[in-house]
Amino acid sequence: MNKTSLHTTHLQLGAKMVNFSGWEMPITYTSLIEEHHAVRKSAGIFDVSHMAVFDFNGGDQIRFFEKIFANDIKKIANANKALYGVLLNEHGGILDDLIIYHADDKFRLVSNCSTREQNAAWYKKYAAEFGVEVIERKDMGILAIQGPHAIEAILAMNEISTSINDLETFGCMFAGDHLYARTGYTGEDGLELIVPNDVIVNLWNVALDQGCVPIGLGARDTLRLEAGLNLYGNDMTIYNHPYESNLSWTVDTQEDSRDFIGKQALLAVDQSACQKIIGVILKDRGVLRPGYEITHKQGKGIILSGTYSPTLEASIGLARVDQGFGDSGTVMIRNKELNVNFVSPRFLRQGKISS
Repeated sequence: MNKTSLHTTHLQLGAKMVNFSGWEMPITYTSLIEEHHAVRKSAGIFDVSHMAVFDFNGGDQIRFFEKIFANDIKKIANANKALYGVLLNEHGGILDDLIIYHADDKFRLVSNCSTREQNAAWYKKYAAEFGVEVIERKDMGILAIQGPHAIEAILAMNEISTSINDLETFGCMFAGDHLYARTGYTGEDGLELIVPNDVIVNLWNVALDQGCVPIGLGARDTLRLEAGLNLYGNDMTIYNHPYESNLSWTVDTQEDSRDFIGKQALLAVDQSACQKIIGVILKDRGVLRPGYEITHKQGKGIILSGTYSPTLEASIGLARVDQGFGDSGTVMIRNKELNVNFVSPRFLRQGKISS
């Protein structure tokens, strides 16, 4: 299996390691519940170096991204900002979700590890048309420091410019080849550090010295689910389009002349009839799991992601359901019909339970 530059460090910390899409990664260090609460209440640090990092050189990069990205890259072309969106095939199916960062007239892209080879081939296929060189940065790793005290801890590290404190949400900045971005996957404030592998162990250790708690993939999943953030492969796949995946806001069709891949297929979608992703809270005893069938007065649905929420102290999930779902329904768990409430998929907003 692939290993990040922090693999030995994880073992020294007593992490339980698992195979995650071909990478040996920590799922817990102490317990999922403890790690989850550490991020919600203080600051946690994640090794997410399994993610794929790409840089780009030369050519017309704006037109390249306009072609392959459903969101409009011009939104960040003149700002030090990051932009979230999806990569689509010609049928409007989601190949992957990703973030493109732009600062100092440079673009950097981060996408999922499970789609690395597919995406690399896709980028290169279309980059050639615009004279753009695609550079996979296998020498780069990623740390995510997240939580209400994350920025405070980062500033105390004295390893990173205090200018990061001025970054807005989804703002980013380069410091040489290092990229710092106020983005994350937890619903909390924090920073993602995309840096060369030869400095990542030192940054990790300095962050631990400032009280950051190491967090595994287990808590990363419960945190992102509470925040209503999709996971590729669970909540969306190549067989789903953005409108049935709560991602209509990432599709920009305002400019008629911009014909991105998948645009014509999306224009043919009847958004008033397609399924929607909603939040689900189990009212009876049990745990929601992917694949469980949902029933409501106007139709059906299926649980996409489900787990126990340490913050809500309840079982929660994301479900794709037929429209007309109302406020409640039922879920079938082990041949028992249990009651569920339907809510916003954003169970938490800025770390607080949504009203």
